[in-house]
Amino acid sequence: MSPEPAIRLRALTRRFGGIIAVRDVDLDVAQGERRAVLGPNGAGKTTLFNLVAGDYRPSAGSVELFGRDVTRMPAHRRVACGLTRTYQRSNLFAGLTVRETVYLALMGAEPRHFALRRRPDDERRRGSAGDALIERVGLEGRAGALVGEISHGEQRQLELAVALAGDPKLIMLDEPAAGLAPGERQLLTELLLGLERDITVVLIEHDMDVALSVADSVTMMHDGSVVIEGTPEEIRASELVQALYLGSDHV
Repeated sequence: MSPEPAIRLRALTRRFGGIIAVRDVDLDVAQGERRAVLGPNGAGKTTLFNLVAGDYRPSAGSVELFGRDVTRMPAHRRVACGLTRTYQRSNLFAGLTVRETVYLALMGAEPRHFALRRRPDDERRRGSAGDALIERVGLEGRAGALVGEISHGEQRQLELAVALAGDPKLIMLDEPAAGLAPGERQLLTELLLGLERDITVVLIEHDMDVALSVADSVTMMHDGSVVIEGTPEEIRASELVQALYLGSDHV
């Protein structure tokens, strides 16, 4: 028997007044899959992410995570289902160091993160786990640097470390390569390709080289609806995608 999808959406719709930002979306993402969600600006991609993550409630339809209906569940409870996400803009604290940021992410992911007493064993364990995460995303030489002083690309690497701190089953990345230099985009691609297959990855990305290098499958949105799904090769070859998004010079 096949496992339940990491994400199952049925007739998912979100209205803002008279505007329909997401319209009757059906979508299944298998556990362990790498799925890219593409489309031009205004296609509904980030709204779709916000519906899955619980930042918005749907106007109609349903959201399931790993077989559990979370349609009316608040965002913080969806984290307990194994979901974590990043945003288009950095949510990091500029006044903390890289190491402090990862340490707090590890503490926040623990059931007893509000405990007043700190045990030395817990401190050492978090410190060791934090150093391992920092090294994993390639920031071992920047652990003592303030977040506000590291580059934009390094902040994106740090956001990935923070996302991984909660040992997630599902990571949703909203334009992780936005604003990165070519070398930084290559590093990000390598980091995403290196993630374990027990983690499902869904990303919105305008950089087609990053998206199609990472993804197993692609969902293309336009005007709030899914217009085509397929492999990266099928998406590259699609005349519809070229007309809506890529342009003829990408053929």
